Formats: sequence, structure tokens, C-alpha cells
Amino acid sequence: MKLISWNVNGLRACLNKGFMDYFQSVDADAVCLQETKMQPDQAEIILPGYRQYWNSAEKKGYSGTAVFTRMEPLWVGYDIGDPEHSGEGRSITLEFEDFYLVTVYTPNSQRDLVRIEYRMRWEDAFRAYLKQLDAKKPVIVCGDMNVAHNEIDLKNPKTNVGNAGFSFEEREKMTELLAAGFTDTFRYLHPEETGAYTWWSYMFKAREKNAGWRIDYFLVSDSLRDQVKASNIHSEVMGSDHCPVELILSTENTQIGEKECN
Repeated sequence: MKLISWNVNGLRACLNKGFMDYFQSVDADAVCLQETKMQPDQAEIILPGYRQYWNSAEKKGYSGTAVFTRMEPLWVGYDIGDPEHSGEGRSITLEFEDFYLVTVYTPNSQRDLVRIEYRMRWEDAFRAYLKQLDAKKPVIVCGDMNVAHNEIDLKNPKTNVGNAGFSFEEREKMTELLAAGFTDTFRYLHPEETGAYTWWSYMFKAREKNAGWRIDYFLVSDSLRDQVKASNIHSEVMGSDHCPVELILSTENTQIGEKECN
């Protein structure tokens, strides 16, 4: 089973930068998007064989998530069950026979960490939500989690200590999430790989110099760890300041991928 996650930084703009070519070429079972910045009626997106699920922010042109899936879900949920964290379109959950698939666009703490207190409440609520799901069946979590967990996950750690995305508080919350029973699939398979980033600033030719951050993830419940066959970063794919990330899972001994759309 192949899954893709991509922060498209505005899907309408990304549609003009090769999104459909990439979507068709990658041939994924599900594609999860973050920062769509649109309502579903603002563009005609025809994807034969895929079901579409959208969670758009109340504020136009802001945030938003979407999932396009071949597999028919048993249930679809929006947001994370906490009223404080609704309205920004930050999460969608699809329940399948053997697992939950959750896509997330974690709030940015912003310059000078002005939103760090809200971010900490989000982190605690999101972790509690995932643990509730995990108590029922395994969970796959993907998306822009807006944190580089360790120094290896960004080009310039020393000059970014304390900045949004690399503050002690944010990094510690990722540590807590992993300790709650989840595996960072990329680091599980590539523990020592450097220069592996998923986001680059538009300034200072950062992408050209590969001065980036790894802030887009596929996490899985520890019980799924042995089914992880590949966790890849497609840094060659343009169209956003983020690039897509990919997870390939073995479907042996499961029913994953059997129920597809007609």
C-alpha cells in the first residue's frame, strides 16, 4: 500500500505547477494534503477512482486538509474532537478495516513563538486523540507537523534553537508523542541520513542550497512498524515550499487496500 502526504501551500496554485501530473504518476492508494487554502468548490478536481474528503478552514485562503483515497473508508471524522481546535480544518481521520489514517496540519507557533501556548494545548489534545484511536486499532499519521525533532532534521540547528519549529517545547511534544506508542518511519529506516528535508524557505535560495527542515512525517503505531517497507522524501517534486513524503506498507496478513472505489 502506497500513501503520499504533501503540504501543497495552496492547492489552487499547486494545480498550476504540475500537481495533477505528479498525482497521476505516483499512483498512490491515498494522497493526503495539508494547507489546501481552499474550499472544495473553488476548483474542479476530477480524480477518477478516488473519493475526496475535505476539511476547509472557516477563514478563506487559510490552512485546510484533504484526502483523496481509492480505498473506501468505514467512517470519516473531521478535526480531533476538541471544540477549541475546530474551525481551522487541520485534520481528517479515515477509518479502514485494519487501521486509521489521520492527516494533520499542526499549528505553527509563529515568529517569536506568539502562538506557543495554543500549540502546546493542540499537541496535548492531538496526542490524546491518537491514543484513543490507537486503543481501537493501529494508526497511520501523516502531515506537516511543524517541528524538526532533532538536530539532524534541519540544516542549521544551532542558529534556529528556540525558533518556531525547533523550540524545546515543540521538540519535547514530538518526543512525548513517539513515546506514546508511535514510530517516525523515516528515522526508523534512515536513522543516520543527513540532508533529508521536506521544507525550504522561499528566501535565500534555500532549496537550491538544500538548507531545509524535515517537518513532514509519516508516523505509525508501533504495532505497524514491521510492515513499513519504505519511507521516502521526494525532494525532486516542485510546486510548493514543501515536497511530498511517501510511505509504503506491506499488506501481508491484513486486508489493507482490498476495499477500493468502483
